Amino acid sequence: MSARSDSVELIILLLLILAALLYFGVPVAIALAMSASAILVVLDIPMIVAVQRMASGLDVFVLLAIPLFIFAGDLMNQSGIARRLLRLADAIVGKAPGGLGQVTILASMLFGAVSGSAVASASALGSTLGPEMKEKGYDADFAVNVTTTASITGLLIPPSHNMIIYAAAAGAGVSVGDLFLGGILPGVVTGVILMGVAAVVATRRGYPPGSFPGWRALLVSALVAVPGILTAVIVVGGILAGIFTPTESAAIATVYTFIIAIIVYRSLSWTAFVTAVTNAVKTTSMVMFVIAAAGLFGWVLAVLRAPERLALLMDPVLGNFIATMLIINLILLVLGTFMDMAPLILISTPIFLPIAMAAGMDPVQFGVMLMLNLGIGLVTPPVGAVLFVGCAIQNIPVGRVLRTIWPFYLALVAALMVITFLPGVTLYLPSLFK
Repeated sequence: MSARSDSVELIILLLLILAALLYFGVPVAIALAMSASAILVVLDIPMIVAVQRMASGLDVFVLLAIPLFIFAGDLMNQSGIARRLLRLADAIVGKAPGGLGQVTILASMLFGAVSGSAVASASALGSTLGPEMKEKGYDADFAVNVTTTASITGLLIPPSHNMIIYAAAAGAGVSVGDLFLGGILPGVVTGVILMGVAAVVATRRGYPPGSFPGWRALLVSALVAVPGILTAVIVVGGILAGIFTPTESAAIATVYTFIIAIIVYRSLSWTAFVTAVTNAVKTTSMVMFVIAAAGLFGWVLAVLRAPERLALLMDPVLGNFIATMLIINLILLVLGTFMDMAPLILISTPIFLPIAMAAGMDPVQFGVMLMLNLGIGLVTPPVGAVLFVGCAIQNIPVGRVLRTIWPFYLALVAALMVITFLPGVTLYLPSLFK
């Protein structure tokens, strides 16, 4: 048997072991490490290599920004910044058809711009708006549909710690500042498409529009929300101006958030602070373990030359940009339904980025496309963490939500196609700062 066939069989064995472990409910990080370690045993590679590769997967300086951004997002959530952004969104779009649905989407975009977390956005806004929607006659499934799908915009609009993970996986050639800038317009486009769908669904269901509170109320809401929104401006602006690195920007964002929560808003109690610290430590430990395990898994894929095998399989369509991108998106959409986002970024980037670049796609555009694509997986069973959070908050079965969420899925896929095939949407803002 040839080395080539051996390699292909080992790749299949690796994926089968991973799929079996995930099927039986083994946590993703452990499943990645166990399946990769099994292949090391087959290849007669010492197990100390697994420990070394997991450690080296974390030995990337830019990853220091992740726990800081996570902590900043938790501070914002616990200090009530979401409520202030919610009032601003209500003043801007509350009068539109399905007013509270529109408010939820715009508030998700604003909250995503200061937290960068889809789960935090769905949790904060779902728990805040859910009771109000129910009181005004909105169905619980609509509340979940809007809240969960809109939270995906937080993965695109900076700062996003997932973009930092992608930059680390892509290598030194991809700028975090360019990624942050590149995600702004796609995030807005995704939000606008979702707002259009929400308006149509709300009109068909007969949901009431809100009322415009007046220009004075709008101005007051904007002034109150400005300190929170400035977090994203400081982070992105500081990186682009060369004042600080992405890691330093994360530290500054954390300190700034703490200051405005204590001094400006005066809304961060000691209990809330402890909760934010605890949540940040738990989230960071999970994310870092996943990154370490994905580093080992990705290294095993590289040893088995999986990227080269996949490139050979796709060689017949590489000359056709549309076909190549549709295939890549389809594979990522399927993978995103049963794997968490962070490991998929680390595993899929070294496999698909070279193929996308060979087909003519800019790495910044690919990164933004990847964020939205895998974000869709967060609201898609069986893993769909954000969807499960939304359903738990509204106390509604997932099956009932899935019967009515399809227009919002179509909206996300439409936004994905725009980002994939219209590079200017992503690359225009980064080009202004070249």
